[in-house]
Amino acid sequence: MRRAFVRATPLLATLALAVGLAGCPKKDKEDPDTNVVATVNGEVLSRADFEQELWRELASTGTESSQQPTPEEVEPYKRALVETLISRMLLLQEARTHNITVTPEEVDRGVLRLSSDYPAGNFNEVLAQGQLSMAELKTREATRLTIEKLFANQVYTRVALTEEELRAHFAEHEAEYAEPEQVRAAQIVVKGMDEARRVQAQLKAGKKFADLARRYSLSADAKVGGDLGFFPRGQMPPAFDEVVFKLGVGQSSDVVETEYGYHLFRVLEKKPGRKLEFAEVRDQVETKLLAQRRAEAQTKYEQELRAKAKVWVNEATLQAIRERPATQAAAKK
Repeated sequence: MRRAFVRATPLLATLALAVGLAGCPKKDKEDPDTNVVATVNGEVLSRADFEQELWRELASTGTESSQQPTPEEVEPYKRALVETLISRMLLLQEARTHNITVTPEEVDRGVLRLSSDYPAGNFNEVLAQGQLSMAELKTREATRLTIEKLFANQVYTRVALTEEELRAHFAEHEAEYAEPEQVRAAQIVVKGMDEARRVQAQLKAGKKFADLARRYSLSADAKVGGDLGFFPRGQMPPAFDEVVFKLGVGQSSDVVETEYGYHLFRVLEKKPGRKLEFAEVRDQVETKLLAQRRAEAQTKYEQELRAKAKVWVNEATLQAIRERPATQAAAKK
């Protein structure tokens, strides 16, 4: 279950980290207050909220064990987190400027999409392991959706592609859109060499490969006669590629030993590699290039917001955050 939460963490970590970001009190003077980590256009990022996120992030990434992380382990996370929070605060401020909001229904749908990635009943356990309440998750999701709307309304609408640009991109990256050689192969997997030799003998005696796979193979594809479908080089383990791409259609391999067991392979079909025409991959080219252009526009937009913003980081307070407070460490145990 621990691993499942770690997989969920990048998504949660890239949400707004909104606890303490929405509705923060304003601070007119940027005094070196030990309770303040930073101010963004007068809006305060408190030390308490920052530390809560920091220790939660360290725990979720597996950096923090049962022992206290060292100051050296904390430092890079601390610096990255303060930059992330400042960026999110700027984006939320800009969203408010443009009256961009999300409805409770939109937030609920977003949370439902997140929970659907986990088996029934496991999502609450994931939240508990991440020390995150449902209310906090909804706040984070609301922030993520708000920023998403901001980009859609203020950034992505400025990005457009011409047909000439699409064709030029395809011409420059034609090899990336080529269709590689593919093989459709079947396998039989057994535990030992002796059993593999017995199956091989039956195969040589005229038994059908698919029937033997259904009877003897331990692999999940046994129910379909061991059929692995079509695959290019690099998709299967190297030992598979080494054998099947050398066989002709209808040929069977000798016994192949891998970490999964002892295999017999048969090549069912082959598709040679070929160059694809622009018309065949136009949509794919457009999707890829549009995503690239939007990412570039988004980065530029954030840089422009930062350039005109009044941002102050309380270095003294930030440097003072070196280990989990004793009360939190005790509670964690």
